[in-house]
Amino acid sequence: MTSKKAIKIFSTAQDLAEAFALELYETVKDTSKRFDIALSGGSTPKLLFDVLAQSYATKMPWKQLHFWWGDERCVPPASDESNYGMTHKHLFSKIEIDESQIHRVKGELSPKEATSDYIQEIKSNLNERQNLPVFDLIILGMGDDGHTASIFPHEMHLLKSDTICELATHPASGQKRVSLTGKVINNADRIYFLISGKSKASRMAEIINNLEGASKLPTNHIQPTQGQLVFFFDKAAASEIENEHD
Repeated sequence: MTSKKAIKIFSTAQDLAEAFALELYETVKDTSKRFDIALSGGSTPKLLFDVLAQSYATKMPWKQLHFWWGDERCVPPASDESNYGMTHKHLFSKIEIDESQIHRVKGELSPKEATSDYIQEIKSNLNERQNLPVFDLIILGMGDDGHTASIFPHEMHLLKSDTICELATHPASGQKRVSLTGKVINNADRIYFLISGKSKASRMAEIINNLEGASKLPTNHIQPTQGQLVFFFDKAAASEIENEHD
């Protein structure tokens, strides 16, 4: 792993979500510029969105924030499997935000069309650094198999792709997903992992402790070229990490 990482451990997933919401608020509260965030799906972001909706609905400078997704399933936005749909239910429907600030993957299109459409949306909106788009913040999770975004262990080539987004395939279901590629993720100014639950502990130990086999896990290859990397854990997810961290 890169040495430019920080680790923050909280007692519970709820504590993690509350701490991260505060961190986000402190980061953007005084900004006068647009701030582009790529979101993740999953249970921990769901808790985060609930905290943001409940405690920051009127405090957060929502007009400065633009929302994207690190990956999305190729399903309609109303589907229970849609990352956008989950975010809308838990956050967007409870705050004042203009639709122009929400840049979703159009999962109702064919997978190839959804991918090309999302690439064009990113190109049209984001600044570039070294010919790659720059997100101000990318929020990521990790699956039990070590995947992140929709970069799975059987598709490690997506980490090195020169394309902004690629069409990924879930290894069990065969479901198609649109995912940011590794080079784009690593070009972000900030990469924050939100990871909770005992089921993540062994994989995170491999990665954080540089154990044998970590190189086969996509999450291990998220190493920002210039940005900041922070892991937010609950105690369960961090339970097998050897060293003490603040």
